[in-house]
Amino acid sequence: MVLAVRVHEVGGPEVLKVEDVEVGAPGPGEVRLRHTAIGLNFIDTYFRSGLYAPAGGLPFTPGNEAAGVIEAVGEGVTGFKRGDRVAYGTALGAYCAERVMPTTTLVKLPDGIDDATAAAMMLKGMTARYLLRQTYPVKAGDVVLVQAAAGGVGQILCQWANHLGATVIGTAGSPEKCAIAREAGAAYTIDYTKEDFAARVKEITEGALCDVVYDGVGQATYPASLDCLRPRGMWVSFGNASGAIQNFSLFALSQKGSLYASRPTLFTHVATREALEANAADLFDVVLKGVVKIPVNQRYKLADAAEAHRELEGRKTTGSSVLIP
Repeated sequence: MVLAVRVHEVGGPEVLKVEDVEVGAPGPGEVRLRHTAIGLNFIDTYFRSGLYAPAGGLPFTPGNEAAGVIEAVGEGVTGFKRGDRVAYGTALGAYCAERVMPTTTLVKLPDGIDDATAAAMMLKGMTARYLLRQTYPVKAGDVVLVQAAAGGVGQILCQWANHLGATVIGTAGSPEKCAIAREAGAAYTIDYTKEDFAARVKEITEGALCDVVYDGVGQATYPASLDCLRPRGMWVSFGNASGAIQNFSLFALSQKGSLYASRPTLFTHVATREALEANAADLFDVVLKGVVKIPVNQRYKLADAAEAHRELEGRKTTGSSVLIP
């Protein structure tokens, strides 16, 4: 028996129940993985609350991201062996001490990346990679707005976009979080609790506005994010931290300058082995070179997952958080 967090009914953090579960032997194409660290992400709250539905229905174990060590391999497994350090960012069921899972979403970890960093960076880092290199390929000279720039994805976006030669504007919800965004590479920061961020962006850019807005906030920043874009700029809505957008207007894109809009997900960008390995390789490269640093600012016991969700949703966390089995 091993410790796991289970959800039997959707709702608030209180529905996260700590239980003992059986973990069997791996079948064909599977491994038994012992987790050493588990990533905490806003998407976990979407599954818990019922905004997103797990493929297997209820009950389920939340979490999409973790790092660990392979304890056993099933028949037909190639490329992985017992003792390998691995990580993943797109496999629901991570909130547990051990699990049996297919190898399709696993990647081997390089020696220079520790387990807590790996668990904190896979989902968020691979998300930042496809946003910056695929959804809107950022280039030198671009002006980029990152909403919630002090968050886990936000800090990675700021660092990486800055490295690519972009001018980064970051929004955050307090002076302290603005300071974190500046440290991560934002040339300008806006405290959206005190300032009209769209008006401030117009002032910073002297009316030229931004080439792209990366928006993981959702309801609270729409439609003002559109007002930050130059004609034919791109609004990338990749998250719903403040709630899902309910009133999206396609017509508004034409009114505000023939804008482009995208609502991408990581899962479709790493759907093949080739795409997963290319994404992870780019992420490992910038982390190992020190271009992107992954701040693991909060650590919780796995059994305290409900408290971790409360603090995440209460905007009490910065950077990345991990659960330790």
